[in-house]
Amino acid sequence: MMMLKRKLAFTATLIVVILFPEIIGSQFVTSVRGNPEQATSPVLAMPEEYVNYTITRVNGTIWAKIDGVYPIYLLRNSNDTVQCDAFDELPMVYPTPPGTTNISIRLNGKELPWSNFTEAYPDFLHHTAIGDWPMISATISPVSDHFLLTIHYEHPLTIINGSYLFLYDLNISPYLSPLSNSSKAHFTVRFETEGTNIRAYTTKSDSVWNDKNFIENSEAGVKSLTVYMNSVFNEPLEGDLVVMFSDLSVQGSREFWYWMVISGLLVAIGILVVIIFRSRS
Repeated sequence: MMMLKRKLAFTATLIVVILFPEIIGSQFVTSVRGNPEQATSPVLAMPEEYVNYTITRVNGTIWAKIDGVYPIYLLRNSNDTVQCDAFDELPMVYPTPPGTTNISIRLNGKELPWSNFTEAYPDFLHHTAIGDWPMISATISPVSDHFLLTIHYEHPLTIINGSYLFLYDLNISPYLSPLSNSSKAHFTVRFETEGTNIRAYTTKSDSVWNDKNFIENSEAGVKSLTVYMNSVFNEPLEGDLVVMFSDLSVQGSREFWYWMVISGLLVAIGILVVIIFRSRS
Protein backbone atom coordinates (compact mmCIF):
# COMPACT_ATOMS: atom_id res chain seq x y z
CA MET A 1 0.00 0.00 0.00
CA MET A 2 1.15 3.50 -0.43
CA MET A 3 0.48 6.59 1.55
CA LEU A 4 -0.04 9.86 -0.21
CA LYS A 5 0.68 13.29 1.23
CA ARG A 6 -1.96 15.24 3.10
CA LYS A 7 -4.29 15.91 0.19
CA LEU A 8 -4.94 14.08 -3.01
CA ALA A 9 -3.73 17.18 -4.83
CA PHE A 10 -0.20 15.94 -4.05
CA THR A 11 -0.92 12.64 -5.76
CA ALA A 12 0.90 13.42 -8.99
CA THR A 13 4.14 14.33 -7.21
CA LEU A 14 4.44 11.99 -4.22
CA ILE A 15 3.35 8.52 -3.26
CA VAL A 16 4.78 7.00 -0.13
CA VAL A 17 4.68 3.27 -0.73
CA ILE A 18 3.16 2.09 2.44
CA LEU A 19 1.43 -1.05 2.49
CA PHE A 20 -0.23 -2.63 -0.35
CA PRO A 21 2.20 -4.91 -1.65
CA GLU A 22 0.97 -8.02 -2.91
CA ILE A 23 0.92 -8.56 -4.62
CA ILE A 24 6.31 -8.15 -6.85
CA GLY A 25 10.07 -6.41 -6.78
CA SER A 26 7.53 -3.99 -7.73
CA GLN A 27 7.60 -0.44 -8.69
CA PHE A 28 5.24 1.99 -10.30
CA VAL A 29 5.16 2.56 -13.97
CA THR A 30 5.08 6.23 -12.99
CA SER A 31 7.92 7.30 -10.69
CA VAL A 32 7.30 6.97 -6.96
CA ARG A 33 9.13 7.86 -3.74
CA GLY A 34 8.85 6.26 -0.31
CA ASN A 35 9.64 7.76 3.12
CA PRO A 36 10.99 11.00 1.62
CA GLU A 37 13.46 13.08 3.57
CA GLN A 38 11.37 16.24 3.80
CA ALA A 39 10.38 17.16 7.34
CA THR A 40 6.71 17.22 6.37
CA SER A 41 6.69 13.59 5.24
CA PRO A 42 5.50 10.81 7.56
CA VAL A 43 8.14 8.36 8.78
CA LEU A 44 6.38 5.03 9.00
CA ALA A 45 7.37 1.57 10.17
CA MET A 46 5.84 -1.89 9.84
CA PRO A 47 7.97 -4.34 11.87
CA GLU A 48 5.66 -7.23 10.96
CA GLU A 49 2.85 -8.03 8.57
CA TYR A 50 0.60 -11.06 8.33
CA VAL A 51 -0.89 -12.26 5.05
CA ASN A 52 -3.25 -15.24 4.89
CA TYR A 53 -4.23 -16.82 1.56
CA THR A 54 -7.06 -19.28 1.03
CA ILE A 55 -6.95 -21.07 -2.32
CA THR A 56 -10.42 -22.21 -3.27
CA ARG A 57 -12.71 -22.92 -6.21
CA VAL A 58 -15.36 -20.43 -7.33
CA ASN A 59 -17.71 -21.61 -10.08
CA GLY A 60 -15.08 -24.04 -11.37
CA THR A 61 -12.24 -21.45 -11.32
CA ILE A 62 -9.34 -21.36 -8.86
CA TRP A 63 -9.35 -18.16 -6.75
CA ALA A 64 -7.27 -16.67 -3.95
CA LYS A 65 -8.98 -15.05 -0.96
CA ILE A 66 -6.55 -12.82 0.92
CA ASP A 67 -6.64 -11.33 4.40
CA GLY A 68 -3.76 -8.98 5.24
CA VAL A 69 -3.03 -7.51 8.68
CA TYR A 70 -0.70 -4.50 8.78
CA PRO A 71 0.31 -2.80 12.07
CA ILE A 72 1.69 0.64 11.10
CA TYR A 73 3.68 2.96 13.36
CA LEU A 74 4.29 6.70 13.01
CA LEU A 75 7.85 6.93 14.32
CA ARG A 76 9.21 9.26 16.98
CA ASN A 77 12.80 10.15 17.75
CA SER A 78 14.65 9.81 21.06
CA ASN A 79 13.16 12.95 22.60
CA ASP A 80 9.66 11.65 21.82
CA THR A 81 8.98 14.24 19.14
CA VAL A 82 7.03 13.14 16.09
CA GLN A 83 9.32 13.31 13.08
CA CYS A 84 6.80 14.89 10.77
CA ASP A 85 4.10 17.51 10.84
CA ALA A 86 0.73 16.55 12.24
CA PHE A 87 -1.45 14.79 9.70
CA ASP A 88 -5.23 14.82 9.80
CA GLU A 89 -5.36 12.17 7.11
CA LEU A 90 -3.12 9.95 5.03
CA PRO A 91 -4.37 9.01 1.57
CA MET A 92 -3.10 5.61 0.46
CA VAL A 93 -3.15 3.50 -2.67
CA TYR A 94 -3.08 -0.27 -3.05
CA PRO A 95 -2.29 -2.30 -6.19
CA THR A 96 -4.78 -5.06 -7.02
CA PRO A 97 -4.38 -8.09 -9.31
CA PRO A 98 -6.62 -8.31 -12.40
CA GLY A 99 -10.18 -9.35 -11.60
CA THR A 100 -9.99 -8.39 -7.91
CA THR A 101 -13.35 -8.25 -6.15
CA ASN A 102 -14.93 -8.27 -2.66
CA ILE A 103 -12.51 -5.59 -1.42
CA SER A 104 -12.75 -4.52 2.21
CA ILE A 105 -10.34 -2.12 3.98
CA ARG A 106 -10.55 -1.50 7.73
CA LEU A 107 -8.78 0.95 10.02
CA ASN A 108 -8.71 -0.29 13.62
CA GLY A 109 -11.72 -2.45 12.79
CA LYS A 110 -13.76 0.32 11.13
CA GLU A 111 -14.63 -0.01 7.45
CA LEU A 112 -12.98 2.55 5.16
CA PRO A 113 -14.50 3.66 1.86
CA TRP A 114 -12.28 3.15 -1.17
CA SER A 115 -12.27 4.13 -4.84
CA ASN A 116 -10.65 3.14 -8.12
CA PHE A 117 -7.44 5.19 -8.15
CA THR A 118 -6.29 4.11 -11.61
CA GLU A 119 -9.68 4.99 -13.07
CA ALA A 120 -9.20 8.55 -11.82
CA TYR A 121 -5.47 8.64 -12.68
CA PRO A 122 -4.95 6.29 -15.65
CA ASP A 123 -1.18 6.90 -15.80
CA PHE A 124 -0.67 5.41 -12.35
CA LEU A 125 -0.19 1.66 -12.63
CA HIS A 126 1.81 -0.66 -10.42
CA HIS A 127 4.43 -2.69 -12.26
CA THR A 128 4.88 -6.33 -11.27
CA ALA A 129 6.71 -9.32 -12.73
CA ILE A 130 3.46 -10.62 -14.18
CA GLY A 131 2.02 -7.37 -15.51
CA ASP A 132 0.93 -3.84 -14.64
CA TRP A 133 -1.78 -3.69 -11.98
CA PRO A 134 -4.44 -1.05 -11.34
CA MET A 135 -4.72 0.52 -7.89
CA ILE A 136 -7.45 1.42 -5.45
CA SER A 137 -7.30 4.32 -2.97
CA ALA A 138 -8.57 5.05 0.52
CA THR A 139 -7.86 7.65 3.22
CA ILE A 140 -6.65 6.90 6.74
CA SER A 141 -8.27 9.26 9.22
CA PRO A 142 -7.77 9.98 12.03
CA VAL A 143 -4.00 9.38 12.00
CA SER A 144 -2.47 8.11 15.24
CA ASP A 145 1.01 7.01 16.30
CA HIS A 146 -0.06 3.40 15.80
CA PHE A 147 -2.89 2.06 13.70
CA LEU A 148 -3.96 -1.31 12.36
CA LEU A 149 -4.92 -1.72 8.73
CA THR A 150 -6.64 -4.88 7.53
CA ILE A 151 -7.61 -5.65 3.97
CA HIS A 152 -9.59 -8.44 2.37
CA TYR A 153 -9.83 -9.07 -1.36
CA GLU A 154 -10.29 -11.94 -3.78
CA HIS A 155 -9.02 -12.60 -7.29
CA PRO A 156 -8.80 -15.42 -9.85
CA LEU A 157 -5.36 -16.97 -10.15
CA THR A 158 -3.10 -16.51 -13.15
CA ILE A 159 -2.23 -19.60 -15.21
CA ILE A 160 1.26 -19.83 -16.75
CA ASN A 161 2.45 -22.94 -18.58
CA GLY A 162 -0.34 -25.00 -17.03
CA SER A 163 0.43 -23.96 -13.43
CA TYR A 164 -1.58 -21.67 -11.18
CA LEU A 165 0.23 -18.81 -9.48
CA PHE A 166 -0.26 -15.76 -7.35
CA LEU A 167 2.10 -12.93 -6.56
CA TYR A 168 2.34 -10.81 -3.42
CA ASP A 169 3.97 -7.43 -3.90
CA LEU A 170 6.18 -7.07 -0.82
CA ASN A 171 7.06 -3.42 -1.31
CA ILE A 172 8.61 -3.07 2.14
CA SER A 173 11.50 -0.65 1.57
CA PRO A 174 9.45 2.49 2.43
CA TYR A 175 8.92 1.07 5.93
CA LEU A 176 12.62 0.53 6.60
CA SER A 177 14.81 3.24 8.09
CA PRO A 178 17.56 3.64 10.71
CA LEU A 179 14.75 4.07 13.26
CA SER A 180 13.07 0.81 12.28
CA ASN A 181 15.60 -1.28 10.41
CA SER A 182 13.82 -4.62 9.96
CA SER A 183 10.48 -6.12 9.02
CA LYS A 184 9.16 -9.67 8.90
CA ALA A 185 6.33 -10.85 6.65
CA HIS A 186 4.38 -13.95 7.72
CA PHE A 187 2.56 -15.76 4.91
CA THR A 188 0.12 -18.63 5.33
CA VAL A 189 -1.45 -20.34 2.31
CA ARG A 190 -4.33 -22.76 2.88
CA PHE A 191 -5.45 -25.03 0.04
CA GLU A 192 -9.12 -25.93 -0.21
CA THR A 193 -8.32 -27.48 -3.58
CA GLU A 194 -6.07 -30.41 -4.45
CA GLY A 195 -2.87 -28.37 -4.72
CA THR A 196 0.25 -30.31 -5.66
CA ASN A 197 3.77 -29.66 -6.98
CA ILE A 198 3.93 -26.46 -4.90
CA ARG A 199 6.83 -24.07 -5.53
CA ALA A 200 7.70 -20.69 -4.04
CA TYR A 201 9.91 -17.97 -5.50
CA THR A 202 11.02 -14.42 -4.84
CA THR A 203 11.47 -11.97 -7.69
CA LYS A 204 12.76 -8.44 -8.10
CA SER A 205 12.34 -8.28 -11.86
CA ASP A 206 10.40 -9.69 -14.76
CA SER A 207 12.89 -12.45 -15.52
CA VAL A 208 14.86 -13.50 -12.41
CA TRP A 209 12.98 -15.77 -10.01
CA ASN A 210 14.80 -17.31 -7.03
CA ASP A 211 13.69 -20.42 -5.15
CA LYS A 212 12.16 -19.67 -1.74
CA ASN A 213 12.01 -22.14 1.15
CA PHE A 214 8.67 -22.81 2.80
CA ILE A 215 7.13 -25.11 5.41
CA GLU A 216 4.40 -27.47 4.18
CA ASN A 217 1.78 -28.84 6.58
CA SER A 218 -1.30 -31.04 6.36
CA GLU A 219 -4.08 -31.23 8.93
CA ALA A 220 -7.33 -33.17 8.55
CA GLY A 221 -6.54 -33.57 4.86
CA VAL A 222 -6.12 -29.82 4.31
CA LYS A 223 -2.74 -28.76 2.95
CA SER A 224 -1.11 -25.46 3.92
CA LEU A 225 2.26 -23.79 3.68
CA THR A 226 4.06 -21.11 5.64
CA VAL A 227 6.59 -18.64 4.25
CA TYR A 228 8.65 -16.04 6.12
CA MET A 229 10.36 -13.08 4.47
CA ASN A 230 12.79 -10.92 6.45
CA SER A 231 13.78 -7.46 5.25
CA VAL A 232 16.59 -5.32 6.69
CA PHE A 233 17.38 -1.66 6.06
CA ASN A 234 20.32 -1.08 3.70
CA GLU A 235 20.56 -4.77 2.84
CA PRO A 236 19.45 -6.45 -0.42
CA LEU A 237 15.75 -7.26 -0.35
CA GLU A 238 14.28 -10.52 -1.63
CA GLY A 239 11.59 -8.85 -3.69
CA ASP A 240 8.06 -10.15 -4.08
CA LEU A 241 6.65 -13.58 -3.30
CA VAL A 242 5.34 -15.90 -6.00
CA VAL A 243 3.66 -19.24 -5.25
CA MET A 244 2.96 -21.73 -8.06
CA PHE A 245 1.15 -25.08 -7.95
CA SER A 246 -0.80 -27.62 -9.96
CA ASP A 247 -4.34 -28.68 -9.13
CA LEU A 248 -5.23 -32.39 -9.28
CA SER A 249 -8.97 -31.75 -9.26
CA VAL A 250 -8.69 -29.71 -12.46
CA GLN A 251 -6.42 -32.29 -14.07
CA GLY A 252 -8.75 -35.08 -12.99
CA SER A 253 -11.73 -33.25 -14.45
CA ARG A 254 -9.93 -32.76 -17.77
CA GLU A 255 -8.89 -36.40 -17.87
CA PHE A 256 -12.45 -37.46 -17.08
CA TRP A 257 -13.87 -35.54 -20.02
CA TYR A 258 -11.03 -36.71 -22.24
CA TRP A 259 -11.86 -40.35 -21.57
CA MET A 260 -15.58 -39.64 -21.84
CA VAL A 261 -15.02 -38.29 -25.37
CA ILE A 262 -12.77 -41.20 -26.29
CA SER A 263 -15.30 -43.71 -24.91
CA GLY A 264 -18.10 -42.01 -26.84
CA LEU A 265 -16.10 -42.19 -30.07
CA LEU A 266 -15.31 -45.87 -29.52
CA VAL A 267 -18.98 -46.66 -28.87
CA ALA A 268 -20.01 -44.75 -31.99
CA ILE A 269 -17.41 -46.60 -34.08
CA GLY A 270 -18.59 -49.93 -32.65
CA ILE A 271 -22.21 -49.19 -33.52
CA LEU A 272 -21.19 -48.12 -37.03
CA VAL A 273 -19.23 -51.36 -37.56
CA VAL A 274 -22.23 -53.43 -36.44
CA ILE A 275 -24.56 -51.53 -38.76
CA ILE A 276 -22.21 -51.99 -41.74
CA PHE A 277 -21.74 -55.69 -40.96
CA ARG A 278 -25.49 -56.32 -40.75
CA SER A 279 -26.23 -54.40 -43.90
CA ARG A 280 -23.75 -56.58 -45.82
CA SER A 281 -25.28 -59.72 -44.37
